[in-house]
Amino acid sequence: MEKGKAILREFKEFISKGNAMNLAVGVIIGGAFQAIVNSLVNDMIMPVVSLFTSGFDFVNKLFIPLDGKFDAYATVEQAKAAGVATLNIGSFISAAINFFIMAIVIFAIVKTLNSLGSELKKHTKLDQLTLEEEKPAPRLCPFCKCEIAENATRCPHCTSVLPEPEPKNAGTAEETIAEAAALPSGSTEEEDTEK
Repeated sequence: MEKGKAILREFKEFISKGNAMNLAVGVIIGGAFQAIVNSLVNDMIMPVVSLFTSGFDFVNKLFIPLDGKFDAYATVEQAKAAGVATLNIGSFISAAINFFIMAIVIFAIVKTLNSLGSELKKHTKLDQLTLEEEKPAPRLCPFCKCEIAENATRCPHCTSVLPEPEPKNAGTAEETIAEAAALPSGSTEEEDTEK
């Protein structure tokens, strides 16, 4: 009894996994899709092909009875009713057309999904690049070159005392020199802002 419960539990785990469920859904949809393709071939394409072949019915007329009496049976059904084995060439042609149409449709679906996936990847990559551009560069310890917090006063890696971080709006050395040159002689920037 214990062994039966263990097998049942294992079967439940297998069935509840995503892959088994996806496979089951795929088989069901594939079966329904096969019915649609069969109808397309038998009801839409083969009649058009029969127009070009002077109304010749591939499925029922294109067969070889294996008893050697080629003129004795008008259709495959008549030969089967007489108990004669047949080579159904017309059915094979119909199945080959079904396969060809199925392959074309699946190729179109996969190509569409791949192009949508590549577009999605492009947009995701652009979004990631934008986020990376917006993020400021991390502050590094000038001694051990490890990443540290912006407001750290000591490096947690090498325990060195850190210089004060540069203000966010601090410009380059050239900009600072240019700003200092623009101030009137004998005054400082603080005195100018007080006036």
